[in-house]
Amino acid sequence: MTDPASDSGPLAGIRVIDLSRALSGPYASMMLADAGAEVIKVERPGTGDDTRGWGPPFVGEDQSESAYYLSVNRTKKSIVLDLKDGGDVARLRRLIADADVLVENFRPGVMDRLGLGATDLEELNERLVVLSITGFGEGGPDGDRSGFDQIIQGEAGLMGITGPVGGPPTKMGVPITDILSGMFGAYGVVAALHERERTGRGQRVTTSLLASAVAVHAFQGTRWTLAGEVPEPGGNRHPTIAPYGAFTCSDGWVNVAVGSEGLWERFAPLIGVDVDDPRYATNRERVANWDELEDEINAVLVGDSVDTWMTRFNEAGVPAGRIRTMDQVYGWEQLAHLGLVDHVHHATAGDLALPGAPVDWSRSGRRPPEPPPRLGEHDDEVLGEG
Repeated sequence: MTDPASDSGPLAGIRVIDLSRALSGPYASMMLADAGAEVIKVERPGTGDDTRGWGPPFVGEDQSESAYYLSVNRTKKSIVLDLKDGGDVARLRRLIADADVLVENFRPGVMDRLGLGATDLEELNERLVVLSITGFGEGGPDGDRSGFDQIIQGEAGLMGITGPVGGPPTKMGVPITDILSGMFGAYGVVAALHERERTGRGQRVTTSLLASAVAVHAFQGTRWTLAGEVPEPGGNRHPTIAPYGAFTCSDGWVNVAVGSEGLWERFAPLIGVDVDDPRYATNRERVANWDELEDEINAVLVGDSVDTWMTRFNEAGVPAGRIRTMDQVYGWEQLAHLGLVDHVHHATAGDLALPGAPVDWSRSGRRPPEPPPRLGEHDDEVLGEG
């Protein structure tokens, strides 16, 4: 059980200067904040982070707060600095000199133009860990291209394996390459901080939306690299296991995962299929006859409700799950039990329920969540100026 007295997170005492905007960098810095780091978000005068204007939906009495921005900026402090102003750049340099981590996701070359290139930063603070996230990676024929999630999803092959059977290519419902690069970036930062304990020196950590997308190809990548097979969109079917996918009931949908021959022996009688039917006797045959098998399953499942089938699957020991809409997910008691919704009070938007952190620590705990900051809310506290 977490000791309440130490409920501050394993990164308590680490200071992060966050120059990033939109999603990849802010997601990384939010993960560090959840783990206890003090994150100082540096924003442009007037407009701040791009996502403050991304909507609808907007929330609050004056509808001024973007739900998008609020989703990835909890537990941070916001200051306003104009990086085209020499005085503000000098203020930023003073903050960096006393920081542990710097996060940025500018296009390659921008940090150099600000006088904050790799050499400059090392001279300013040799203990600094710098996280740099780009779209297509640094250097190479495409390194100078702007990286936006949907573009990378397409370029990196994710859209080519997502969508209805046979296509068309379809993006995922969340900006997955932004989120992944933020996650990999935070992982890189924590590894570099650990290494700094031995050497006393920081280092530069780099990742990209492209690299993060390729890193999660998993077996879809090796279908090509090892077997010479080009994966295509397969809808809700698993490409190498059957039956493993989504099926229709009388009042909704369920996912069923028959991932072994033992599970097939439990599942087949529920749908009136002989387990030794030569069309479906092994996984190889079931995958080869997916169309026919899927039709048979749907024809049976549509006769009863989701609740009825979930009871039958649970009693038989067959892995299955409901396909929930977002409102059903956030009304699910399991989320409340796991503390996966953060409840915070925002000065202008009021009481907020935010998607929470997925990780906790048994001894140091997760830092209690704080509301996403208003633009420049912490200028006085951080910069010491009235």
